[in-house]
Order: sequence, then C-alpha cells, then structure tokens
Amino acid sequence: MTMHNNDQVHELLSLLGRSWRTLASATVLTGALALGVTYLIQPTFTAKASFLPPQQQQSSSAAALASLGALASLAGSGAVKSPTDQFISLMQSVTVSDRIIDQFHLMDVYEAKLRSVARQRLDDNVRMQPGKKDGLIYIEVDDHDPKRAADMANRYINELQRMTSGLALSEAAQRRVFFETQLKQTRDRLTLAQQALQVSGFSAGDLKSEPRAAAESYARLKAEQTAAEVRLRTLQSTLSDNSSEVQRARATLAALEVQIGKAEAAGAAGARQQDGYVSRYRDYKYEEALFDIFARQFELAKSDESREGSLIQIIDPALVPDHKSKPRRAMTALGGAFAGLFAAMLYVVVASRRKPARAAA
Repeated sequence: MTMHNNDQVHELLSLLGRSWRTLASATVLTGALALGVTYLIQPTFTAKASFLPPQQQQSSSAAALASLGALASLAGSGAVKSPTDQFISLMQSVTVSDRIIDQFHLMDVYEAKLRSVARQRLDDNVRMQPGKKDGLIYIEVDDHDPKRAADMANRYINELQRMTSGLALSEAAQRRVFFETQLKQTRDRLTLAQQALQVSGFSAGDLKSEPRAAAESYARLKAEQTAAEVRLRTLQSTLSDNSSEVQRARATLAALEVQIGKAEAAGAAGARQQDGYVSRYRDYKYEEALFDIFARQFELAKSDESREGSLIQIIDPALVPDHKSKPRRAMTALGGAFAGLFAAMLYVVVASRRKPARAAA
C-alpha cells in the first residue's frame, strides 16, 4: 500500500512538472488580474484615536460605609463592574450613532434610504476595543475620505464627553446621586417631624420619662431597619429568594425588628400616648439620625468624586491618514496568484484522468 501511494505521489508530481508552463501562466495571469481589480476599487482610509477613560479611585469613605452595614451595601450595589465596556457601549449607542450620521450626512454617503441601514454601515466601518495592558480605549474608523475618517473618530470621543458630563457613571458619582436623593427626602420628613414636635403638648409625665436616651437609641435602630428593608428589596429585584445574600439580608432585618420591638415595648411600659410629645420626639430623632447619616455619606461621596479622573483624557487624537488601508494590493495579488495556481493544478489533474477514459472509449 505504501509503495502504491508513493507511486501515485510521484506520478502526480511528474504530471505537474510537465505542465509547469500552464501552472506558471495561470498563476501570473490570476495574480495580475487580482492586482488590476484592486485599482478599480475605491481606496479606504483608516483613522485611529485613543483616549484614557475616567479612572476610579478607591473610596475614602469605605470605612464609613462599612459601619452602616446594609446601607453601605445598598450604596455600592450599583457600582460599575466594567467602566471601559460601558464607555464603549455608550459610543455604540443609537443616540451617538444618529448624531454621527446627521453630522457627516452618512445617509447620503452610504446611499442608504433607511436610518437603520446607515447605522449598520457605520457599525461595520467603526471598531472600538480596550487595550489589554494600557487601560486605553482605541477607536478605528474606515472611510473613503481620509479627513472624514479622522473627524468621525474624534467626534466619537467628543460625543462620549458630552454624554458622560450628564451621567453618573463612576462608583463615587453613583453614591453621590443616591445619598443626595435620600438626603432631600429625609430633610423634608425631618421638617415635618420638627413641626409636629413643636405643636405637641408637653406633660409632667413626659418630663419624668427622660426620653432623650431612649429616643436616640430607637432612632438608630429605625435607621438601620430602613436601610435593611431597602437593601432586601434591592436584592430581591435581582436575586432569587434562596440566594445567600437575600437570606442574610432577611436575617439582619429580622434581628433589627426584634430589637425595635423590645424598644417599643419598653417605651410603652411608661403608659405614654402614641401621639404625645415623647412619640413625636422619637420620630424627630429618627429623621435627624437618618439625615446625619445621609449628609455625611453625601459629603464623602462628593469628595471621592472630585478626586476621580472625571475627564476623558485624549492620548492620540485621530490624524488624517496619509495612506490607504484597503485594498491591500500585495496581499490581494498574492491571494489571486495562489488561487490561480490551485485552479490550474486541479485542471491539469482532471484533464489527465479524462484522457485515458476517452482513449478507452
């Protein structure tokens, strides 16, 4: 069998050797033809730009957040896992694509009647990818007009700067927005509690109850309970009820409810009226405790955000390319030559096998 295979290989090589003129002619002809076609194709230019996205630093309020337990987890639950991917997604969004299409009249450039077709053509001509080691984001834009390619690449960065200026994308910015909202809501409730306290009656029994220490302790427990309830709702919206995080949040909330129940029972032992001064004073101290918590965290979040690299730093703006990127004439001619050589070899082999069959006929 081995000798038979060797004979076949030798016969094939001999056949190809005798047909070298045919093979050479086909190789040169197809290579030249492929090279000639490249001169008929409109050249494409590629503009490249790179920038450094905003850098997130470690929060100086981590220790303070940790002391809040469930509230700290809530504030950090929306942190961005991959800011680089998010910035790329923003640049690839429909909003940015439509702005690019309108500014550079790409509906006419791409001869597209539908905006969706223009978006797809634009997506095919734009590549965005993060650097593996340097942390940069690279943008490449292909276009037949070299100046338009450079302008489009730079415009993507400008559009990203425009969008991020109004969005809270960093971890510190998200914490700042969260605590700012909570602070405003708590301030309104604190004002109402203060007004209710001012109009409440004050009896001799209230003086004997010495409400300050009990009210402040109760307020701290209620503040943690509020945070634990919000934390549990947040987890349940994204995780199953059987997950360990949800189970721990439930256990934390249950423990706080037990402590609050004991505090309320102790307060009721004094036979005080629920709508009396002590009750309203307790509500006031609860809102005050929450307001202090949110105010501290809001200031820390603003401090962290101010230290972050909030600006997009352009490393290499796109310059007008001075040479085309497509078509690649050498590679195209070489590919055509190999294709012609393979086709010629196939033709020679098939033709040689047909000759004996015709002779036998």
